[in-house]
Amino acid sequence: MLSGVERLVAFRYLRAKRQEGFISVVAWFSLLGIMLGVATLIIVMSVMNGFRAELLGRIIGLNGHVTVGTLERRIDDYDALAQRLMQKDGVVYATPLIEGQVMASSGNGAGGALVRGLTAKDFIARPILRQSIVVGDLERFRDGDGILIGVRMAGRLGLTVGDKLTLISPNGTVTAFGTVPRMKAYTVSGLFEVGMYEFDNTYIYMPLSAAQSFFKTGDSVGSIEVMLDNPDRARSAAFELRQELGAGYHATDWQRVNVSFFNALEVERNVMALILSLIVIVAAFNVISSQIMLVQDKSRGIAILRTMGATRGAVLRIFFMTGSSVGVIGTVLGAALGIAFAVNIETIRQWIQSLSGATLFDAEIYFLSKLPAKVEPLEVVLTIVFALAISLLASIYPAWRAARLDPVEVLRYE
Repeated sequence: MLSGVERLVAFRYLRAKRQEGFISVVAWFSLLGIMLGVATLIIVMSVMNGFRAELLGRIIGLNGHVTVGTLERRIDDYDALAQRLMQKDGVVYATPLIEGQVMASSGNGAGGALVRGLTAKDFIARPILRQSIVVGDLERFRDGDGILIGVRMAGRLGLTVGDKLTLISPNGTVTAFGTVPRMKAYTVSGLFEVGMYEFDNTYIYMPLSAAQSFFKTGDSVGSIEVMLDNPDRARSAAFELRQELGAGYHATDWQRVNVSFFNALEVERNVMALILSLIVIVAAFNVISSQIMLVQDKSRGIAILRTMGATRGAVLRIFFMTGSSVGVIGTVLGAALGIAFAVNIETIRQWIQSLSGATLFDAEIYFLSKLPAKVEPLEVVLTIVFALAISLLASIYPAWRAARLDPVEVLRYE
């Protein structure tokens, strides 16, 4: 335990005198280095966690956890199959779906799009879709006439609620004069915004009956999307469904479909954590250098303390406290700064963007329209423990060196 005298001497050494200004500057830079290293590590890890959580929530919330289909991409008795799947343990609901690529054209432009045909009941059953309607409603969608498009597609094609959007299918109708593209105009009944650029820019939701008519699938669908109460067990659920449905069906879970994407995110996250941890280690070297200079400058005072009866252990504890105090204060301030920055990162991004006029987070590149951040308490604790451990280790050598000084030799030459 540290005595009152040891604490008094240690904190007096932290307050540098005029002739020790350079040592004080180095100590302050060491503190700032640790603070910024800890803050940066927390901010970056929070952004990576938020990015993964937002993408994961939207991808599995929009596309389903398990997709059931056939090799012919045609399911005729889809209502009976959907009811059969709904009876399985852990299945929340099953959505018959038709999906196909089209060319979307309006008077202001054209572009590729992906049509997803489903019933209004199944659309409402997905909270992320139900809550994404920002303009219009589902009235015409329920009637089997209107379609729903993303806000970015609406802006790109110059459309709003009530306008007509012409869809052109790549699978045309074969006639005596060749293949004629199949096209039809639909009324835009609503605009949705889910927060992912790909969905808001390319997805079109169409009533199931209208999709069957447009793609000429008859009374059948292409697949059935299954939503589970626990997305993490999608792989085992897909295996069970394959075993039960038989050889004519296949079941694909979201983890297999997006495995490369989320593996890339995980690798990037781990590499960023490793690189940013080096900042804290570099800052710890500054603590060592500043403390060694402090020991060299206070060598005469150490010798006097030793002649007055201070033990080697007391001197070691004094200088260990001076070095560790820099690390502890820097770590605490860095953790507070990192958490505060991560919690308000979207507000800070918009403020910086309004001042600079530059786009700091392009939705077209990063898939999301807002910069996400998710502070994980366990990661914050591990970061604090890591920074404290590095700072304490960096304080050991200068303190040991101070304790090893021979007072006789010091006083003889000074």
